Amino acid sequence: MKVLAVGAHPDDIEIGCGATLLRHRDAGHEITLLVMTQGEQGPQDFRPRVSEQQDAADILGARLLWGGFEDGLVPTGLEAINAVQNAMAVSQAEVVYCHAPEDTHQDHRATAAATLAASRRAPRVLFYESPTSRGFEPNFFIPCDGLIEPKLDLIRAHMSQVLKNGLVDLEASEAQARYRGFQSRGRNAEGFMVHRFSWDLPMIPTQERVVDLTNQEELA
Repeated sequence: MKVLAVGAHPDDIEIGCGATLLRHRDAGHEITLLVMTQGEQGPQDFRPRVSEQQDAADILGARLLWGGFEDGLVPTGLEAINAVQNAMAVSQAEVVYCHAPEDTHQDHRATAAATLAASRRAPRVLFYESPTSRGFEPNFFIPCDGLIEPKLDLIRAHMSQVLKNGLVDLEASEAQARYRGFQSRGRNAEGFMVHRFSWDLPMIPTQERVVDLTNQEELA
């Protein structure tokens, strides 16, 4: 399977669907990350955030693409849509993960809108949860038992946000996974809202019953 995950800033993807991407990695799937900005408006300048995002991509074995937009100013029009469409073409994505549209951060909303427009022909599009999401009610869950600590390691790759500035709460991420697991009748999970999900169930061939026309019992 070919996977595209889209985020507005470095660390958005890992927080939103890091455990799920680890499951894709372990299944041998091809992962592409598109990060729309370099997060230069944060407490750190953009340089450590770029290298940190590359570290996280390396852990996932993922291809990393950049949208090239200014932090805080992701556009809502054709320019952003084209950036996601380019990532769709490069990745040949069969499943797309992106921000949920209802969010208090303007970059998250703009990224979600651009992704929805660009992925209009993708068979599977799922919204992940951010700390700034609003009204997020997941209706699709991916179990992630055994992947919580590896997900936290993915987030820790963004050292400037986690260790230096305390902008990311690892305990909150762990608690969220446990809560979503409880909702899904499991232990730990990541929750998603489905925009579109086409499920190609495997075909199981049926054995045709051959009737011997000479056998009167079969005809009765």
